[in-house]
Amino acid sequence: MDHVERFRNIMSFKQADRLPIVEWAIWWDKTIDRWHKEGLPLELQENVDIRAYFSLDSYNQLWVSSFTKDCPCLSESGAGYISTAGEYHNFKKFLYPNNPFEKNVLSIWNTMHQSGEMVIWFTLEGFFWHPRSLFGIEKHIFSFYDQPELMHEINKNLLDYHIRIVEQICEICEPDFMTIAEDMSYNNGPMISRKCFDEFLAPYYLKLTKILKKHNIIILVDSDGDVTQMIPWLENVGVQGILPLERAAGCDIFEIRQKHPKFCMIGGFDKTVMSKGEIAMRKEFERLLPAMKGGGYIPSVDHQTPPDVSLNNYCIYVSLLREYVKIACE
Repeated sequence: MDHVERFRNIMSFKQADRLPIVEWAIWWDKTIDRWHKEGLPLELQENVDIRAYFSLDSYNQLWVSSFTKDCPCLSESGAGYISTAGEYHNFKKFLYPNNPFEKNVLSIWNTMHQSGEMVIWFTLEGFFWHPRSLFGIEKHIFSFYDQPELMHEINKNLLDYHIRIVEQICEICEPDFMTIAEDMSYNNGPMISRKCFDEFLAPYYLKLTKILKKHNIIILVDSDGDVTQMIPWLENVGVQGILPLERAAGCDIFEIRQKHPKFCMIGGFDKTVMSKGEIAMRKEFERLLPAMKGGGYIPSVDHQTPPDVSLNNYCIYVSLLREYVKIACE
């Protein structure tokens, strides 16, 4: 079975020879710096090369930014660019670029995709994420109440941009899945109410997911934190799955599976045990094994591998992952 067939089968709750072997998120730069000191060849700097070094399955991500390359940088984390409609209209020269990705690179990937050697996925910035990037964290939350017309205008513009980008991508290839970057939850649940979601996000999600499904693209949302309460909201707007399912934030993949039997999941492996050695990591795989056997779930680190994980322990993790993805399909 090739990578594409295997991914499609698992996400469709069908049989496969094994589960995919993936690290869905790139590694922390501090993690890579540590590994270089511990024996990872210094010439390995790019994620694609590091993935090949560990012999992980070939999964390539195309992140499509909503900002132009010449957009000014923010002076501090959590700050924003705009406060008013006028400022947004003036700032639009830095938004929604005409050619936000390298089409020739995607064409090269597609050659491997068509032969089954590479799974292609892309990421769009979501209808919570993008306005937050514009307003800044605090002003964004107030804007749902203080500037509802502007919030709708921004998300309507974002939807139009996303529709254009999806068509550009699908002229070259039809990716296997995509993620909508949101980070809409924290350890106590969603950052907004169901009412706010239904009013300001759901109408745009419904239109976007309808188009994505026409291209047979599996739709996942990327959100940190405890996403449990948010999953029914996402299902209602056509989203088919979620990642990374952070264990420390309270995500319980077994509870999710029980309540949402056909909802796809990626992640869920507690990254905090990776520094503790083989016994702790094997125990974590044993915990996840029933979900791995049930389909619709790909185990992976529940966010980026942190820098307290040694190169040796990461190699042990990958070795155990190879073992359990086969056991899950026996």
